[in-house]
Amino acid sequence: MTSAVATRSRQPTRRKQDTSHPQGPARQDAAPRAPQRSPHPDTPDTAEDFARLLTLPEGAEREAVRQGVITAWLPMADRLATRFRDRGENLEDLKQVAALGLVKAVDRYDPERADAFATFAVPTIVGELKRHFRDNTWGVHVPRRVQEVRAKVRTALRELSVSLDHRSPSVAQVAAHTGLSEDDVLLGLEALESYKSLSLDAELSDDDDGYSLKDRLGTLEPGFGLINDREAVKPQLARLPERERHILYLRFFCDMTQTRIADELGISQMHVCRLIARTCTRIREELGTAPEPADSPEPHPEQDHPEPEQERTAA
Repeated sequence: MTSAVATRSRQPTRRKQDTSHPQGPARQDAAPRAPQRSPHPDTPDTAEDFARLLTLPEGAEREAVRQGVITAWLPMADRLATRFRDRGENLEDLKQVAALGLVKAVDRYDPERADAFATFAVPTIVGELKRHFRDNTWGVHVPRRVQEVRAKVRTALRELSVSLDHRSPSVAQVAAHTGLSEDDVLLGLEALESYKSLSLDAELSDDDDGYSLKDRLGTLEPGFGLINDREAVKPQLARLPERERHILYLRFFCDMTQTRIADELGISQMHVCRLIARTCTRIREELGTAPEPADSPEPHPEQDHPEPEQERTAA
């Protein structure tokens, strides 16, 4: 009995010695250490696939491995795209941009020069998203320096509004906070309003009258182009004889035909046609706008004479 107790008392001591010895049998029975997991479940282990891409020649097999790697990392690209979802862009468009960045990262990644693919892919995808916002989302083209100034001003406004109890900071305060000049701060504030353009169909009121911005825009008045011409011919018209001036008035301002003018004045229609042609030619010559001889046909009867609107334009 004494020997049995002694045997049981020696067993814990022997187990402790075995586990502490690096070559003991307990070392062989220990479970292998689990690999370190990424904090995100969308970062798969594709080290073997990247190693195969280095050895495979161009062809269908290599393209299949490449597509498999891209598909495996797409969830991470979608996650990075969601970081920018509150900036006015459609989330699906951002996911497409992130997928494009992922493709570039897969094609450029060299496992012999970089550690893990995620450390290389994340900056590439985020850079592609930022480039998309910089180059494709502005309503007007803005230089890159102005965009950087705008980003600093926007960050300063957000930080200062918290410290100032949500009061809007002054230009001088923003300049002191960012280290920019006041002119650059004003430039950044102006750029803040240039990111998105306002649609002409945007309604300006909450009523149901459909009053939009384009309803407040003026249109080009076609009569403005005739002001200079009318002012130029006024002196020439004033120097015309009374009958010729009256004929021009009836023809071009009252839209009367040559036959009606002839009946009112008691002369022939051909005579009216010749008077109009001669008077218009004289006015053109005095203004220095007389046409070439080939463009000055002889007056024709009523059926061949231009319509009143065409004559008014010629005059």
